[in-house]
Amino acid sequence: SIEEELCGLRFRVSPNAFLQTNTEMAERLYGAVREYAALTGAETVWDLYCGIGSIGLTLAANALTVWGIEVSEESVARAIENAELNEITNAAFFAGNVGLAIEELGDRSGPPDLVVVDPPRAGLAGKALRRLGRIGAPRIVYVSCNPTTLASDLKTLREQFGYELRRAQPVDMFPHTPHVECVTLLEKTGSTRES
Repeated sequence: SIEEELCGLRFRVSPNAFLQTNTEMAERLYGAVREYAALTGAETVWDLYCGIGSIGLTLAANALTVWGIEVSEESVARAIENAELNEITNAAFFAGNVGLAIEELGDRSGPPDLVVVDPPRAGLAGKALRRLGRIGAPRIVYVSCNPTTLASDLKTLREQFGYELRRAQPVDMFPHTPHVECVTLLEKTGSTRES
């Protein structure tokens, strides 16, 4: 493994686990996530597609609890190790398919006040997207590396589940390439229409 420092925390990364390679811009990305999260210390935060825990652990100091789900068992092992490495005791990480594990997570943690999602380029899979919408968290911070799938997922969250896009911040992770991350804030409004 290698060790990297981000946002004042240490992260161990193994060959098959994911971490943003441009660490300077990753700190800006995580800073935008923290700003949009606007945590007060009383919130239950879900970190879906948590990887090695980098986003969730940077939020933990300002949250009541952080609960992460990731399909890669190796990444979850690193997330747990990274929580211990940084002496963070209010974060828990579990291996599982996000679309299937959301309901179990709700049973363990109770309803979330904030959900952070950082899915792969394909965006949120249909089941994960629908279950996320049905949970009805007051706020979602959606981090995306693919503007096309982000637009599609945001449209579904707006039209079917009553979320409105409040803010968006692109982060140029790799200058002189088309690869741009985007951090968005969605807030729940009014009644929803489930399909």
